[in-house]
Amino acid sequence: MKELAIGIDIGGTNTVIGIVDKSGNLYSEKKITTKGYGNFESYLNVIFLLIQNELSAIKETFRLSGIGIGAPNGNYYKGTIEHAANLEWKGILPIAEKFKKQFKVPIHITNDANAAALGEKIYGGAKNMKHFIVITIGTGLGSGIVINGNLLYGADGFAGEMGHTTAIVDGRLCGCGRKGCLETYVSATGIVRTYQELLSENQIIQKQVNNSEEIYRLALQGNASAIKAFDYTANILGKALADAVAYFSPEAFFITGGLAEAGDLLIKPTKTYMEENLLEIYKNKIMVLQSELQGSFSAILGASALVWNEY
Repeated sequence: MKELAIGIDIGGTNTVIGIVDKSGNLYSEKKITTKGYGNFESYLNVIFLLIQNELSAIKETFRLSGIGIGAPNGNYYKGTIEHAANLEWKGILPIAEKFKKQFKVPIHITNDANAAALGEKIYGGAKNMKHFIVITIGTGLGSGIVINGNLLYGADGFAGEMGHTTAIVDGRLCGCGRKGCLETYVSATGIVRTYQELLSENQIIQKQVNNSEEIYRLALQGNASAIKAFDYTANILGKALADAVAYFSPEAFFITGGLAEAGDLLIKPTKTYMEENLLEIYKNKIMVLQSELQGSFSAILGASALVWNEY
């Protein structure tokens, strides 16, 4: 009998839901908006109905092994979403309990970066690794840390918030309320701000850009400010990775998310800056790689990996 898992990735704008098997084969993929439901229960009811319809459409005999959920501020220990700034529903949301009551299968939840790390372990480039860190770079920056083959959750389930370590003292204001957080510099929004600051500093009059993809295209065309924005971003990220090496001594870092799609434009200089800032005992040992799980499907694989990791 085929073993299937459901992977759900809850973002601030959209929620992606998929059904996959242990090999990562996709049986169903659906996307719904995360916003505009009035209350949390109405949102969940839409997901419940969608899942039931998709399961009913599968023709072969299967067993549903569990549901994995990647969500902002997802607490692995408690099965809750806690005080997520980019969701409409505030406070502590008992999401695992709601799903368990509906589907009667194991429910596992964590944040999106942790889910990405498990996805890399189960399906991606970290299959043969026991010590690695996944860095997700999108609107913000997240990290999932795997030590001795196990995801690091910490005492309260929230370990691994590298995006909210201090990159620049008294630097840019972060959405968390602190200043100088890593994600205010190393993120899609961060590189746009860096590019705009470079234009202003050099008194260059150019059309303002609205997203990191435009900066990437400009860099490929040889735009000096765009190239410098990537180099500045890589410098800050490389130093942060060097600090993480001192704490965790990983075999590799995997970079994923929208900004990672810039490939060598970001990853090569990041590796260089990391090496420049490493202790001698760590030099030339740690790989900096682009994730093997790219695109929207990676979120489903990451969330479903929660099921297979516990299975």
